[in-house]
Amino acid sequence: MVVAMDQRTNVNGDSGVGDRKKEEGFDPSAQPPFKIGDIRAAIPKHCWVKSPLRSMSYVVRDICAVVALAVAAVYFDSWIVWPLYWAAQGTLFWAIFVLGHDCGHGSFSDIPLLNSVVGHILHSFILVPYHGWRISHRTHHQNHGHVENDESWVPLPERLYKKLPHSTRMLRYTVPLPMLAYPLYLWYRSPGKEGSHFNPNSSLFAPSERKLIATSTTCWSIMLAILVVLSFLVGPISVLKVYGVPYIIFVMWLDAVTYLHHHGHDEKLPWYRGKEWSYLRGGLTTVDRDYGIFNNIHHDIGTHVIHHLFPQIPHYHLVDATKAAKHVLGRYYREPQRSGAIPIHLVESLVASIKKDHYVSDTGDIVFYETDPDLYVYASDKSKIN
Repeated sequence: MVVAMDQRTNVNGDSGVGDRKKEEGFDPSAQPPFKIGDIRAAIPKHCWVKSPLRSMSYVVRDICAVVALAVAAVYFDSWIVWPLYWAAQGTLFWAIFVLGHDCGHGSFSDIPLLNSVVGHILHSFILVPYHGWRISHRTHHQNHGHVENDESWVPLPERLYKKLPHSTRMLRYTVPLPMLAYPLYLWYRSPGKEGSHFNPNSSLFAPSERKLIATSTTCWSIMLAILVVLSFLVGPISVLKVYGVPYIIFVMWLDAVTYLHHHGHDEKLPWYRGKEWSYLRGGLTTVDRDYGIFNNIHHDIGTHVIHHLFPQIPHYHLVDATKAAKHVLGRYYREPQRSGAIPIHLVESLVASIKKDHYVSDTGDIVFYETDPDLYVYASDKSKIN
């Protein structure tokens, strides 16, 4: 087994990752002593049951809340109310995305037509191409934790990282700019990958999927056209206040939560290549998070390890499934830090990870993030001059 790991002291003065693993007597990159079938067997039967009625009840709940918030904000039209509205509505847009995400996995119901119709309505409303995203997200789940084949927040190999212009590195690794990346990802994907979620001929999709992509792109275009027409009817500022700012908040939720699913743990987690990668080992690199009062609002998407291993489990059974499976996972399950009402602690984890997790080695079948000590040197030197 080949392991590529930075054993030097990093820019923060921390000792090598390998040394910490030895001290604790646990290596998260080691082959787990259980199989995925063992985890599956531990999960109660009711956790696999999908209820279309229950799933639709969450859709109705979220849509009613979105409409009520918009009506209230327009009615009061106060600069005291608008910031509160933006934060609440952006969070609900994120909750709507999660329900569409369940449709994409088929965990919403066992009725493909219902999943497709609801998924298109929900995702188009927040300017996400349903099938385009669904298919690339399927690729993410099938290859989670794989350096080259994963799709979401994939680490850059050092050779690719070093080719990026300094300005691009600064943009990619300077908070909060990465938290606004999702629309760009939909159009251009990530560095080192080509294709667009809107283009039926993109390398992301098989020829048999092109009609699906065309349908989703058409639905996305209709929603964009509606927003343009509304801008002419009620004014662009009104559309910006009611829809535009919440959309930006939604994007920040999406980028932050999806990043924290796979980064920012207290100890570095492995990424795999070649024969060392397996579906189980890749899934075990995901991280559960506690979002305080937002857990229920965004449908327990922070309960992520079991979701990644078994995406067909409905969101409303993920907590029960996780509780039942933890004894099998043992130390491979990382208990999330308990949050207060507002998950302020996750901001620190997010910022710290973005500032130090920059690239992985070009070689080795088990690799860990390394830090570019020169990334922020230019910015700090410039500030000293000023």
